[in-house]
Amino acid sequence: MILVQKKNNLSHLRRKKRIRKKIIGTQENPRLSVYKSNKYIYAQLIDDISSKTLISVSTLSKEIRDEVKKMKKTEASKVIGALLAKKAGQLGIQKVVFDRDGFMYHGRIKALANGARENGLKF
Repeated sequence: MILVQKKNNLSHLRRKKRIRKKIIGTQENPRLSVYKSNKYIYAQLIDDISSKTLISVSTLSKEIRDEVKKMKKTEASKVIGALLAKKAGQLGIQKVVFDRDGFMYHGRIKALANGARENGLKF
């Protein structure tokens, strides 16, 4: 059991490293970084050149915490993507680079991406 967990974690880290070599966010075109735990999901818009986080949203954010508690995790991810896109629109950001952080593109990651796309982000 422990060997399987180490192998899965190592595979995840390899995918993450391979993806991050190719992706760089700028002020005009920031990196949309997504992280998911078993219970929560987090999304950030990051400017890698100046090393600053422009926007950060998660299922723990005050404005949607109570609303998201009653939803399934995939539905909550879509709401997180929509909120991130709305906040990005207020800052004048329309185009981003998607960083799935080594996670497979399905389920919650895909729902977050679709929620962001439906609300105006392009990637």
